[in-house]
Amino acid sequence: MPVDWVARICHEANRAIQSLTEDPAPSPHWDEAPQWQRDSAIEGVEAAKQGVTDEELHEAWCESKRADGWTYGPTKDADAKTHPCLVPYDELPVEQRAKDALFRAIVETLA
Repeated sequence: MPVDWVARICHEANRAIQSLTEDPAPSPHWDEAPQWQRDSAIEGVEAAKQGVTDEELHEAWCESKRADGWTYGPTKDADAKTHPCLVPYDELPVEQRAKDALFRAIVETLA
């Protein structure tokens, strides 16, 4: 399956978890997502295809975000480039860890 298809499925699965957990700033549908967000999902798929752990997947995401100027902030704000998940993996809430595990599982199943 093409990487961008897998990334789309992972993105939409993350959106479903965001909806269920009442995320105050949920991601838009893939077709309305900004290019940086789609690129991030594709990068995540590429990393997960290498057989990384959930923790390594999260750390790769953090590194990518920081390289793009994002910092930790109590709320997700694309304009301010802040995100509450820019913390070590073991400090993530359980639902955020579940998103990483689901992302990796989708990639393992489809890629």
